[in-house]
Amino acid sequence: MTFSDLFNLSNLYAMFFWALIIILPNWLFTKKIMHSLLFFVPLIGLYIYYLFATLDSESVAILANPRLENVARFFSEEGAAGAGWVHFLIVDLFLGRWIYWQGQEKKMWTKHSLILCLFFGPVGLLSHIVTAYFSPKQDNSEVAKTDTAIS
Repeated sequence: MTFSDLFNLSNLYAMFFWALIIILPNWLFTKKIMHSLLFFVPLIGLYIYYLFATLDSESVAILANPRLENVARFFSEEGAAGAGWVHFLIVDLFLGRWIYWQGQEKKMWTKHSLILCLFFGPVGLLSHIVTAYFSPKQDNSEVAKTDTAIS
């Protein structure tokens, strides 16, 4: 498989989980999948593969003491760009999973924040922070009931 094939597969793989938390957030299967962190392992494995296939002494030196023009040159290589992209997929999906669980636990609307997180990670986090701030607060006994029901 080429770097490009792996890139395309990683996008499809991640989109499956995004679809679950955005389109089917209350489905028992979604809750079961999101309860585990194991679905991240294939993406992490791919990230490690991209790193080992790309890193050499020059790129390690660039990353150890980064300057914008050198980092830009590093990411102009397919393997490095693939590693960077899979890094984004993992971190954004991890953040999306956290936003998803916040919504489940606090019974707050998260679809908009999840969509923003899918496309613009930190903007989705900001959206969630603002939404959480303005959402009605519930007492801790309701949150405890939700935690018990999910477990």
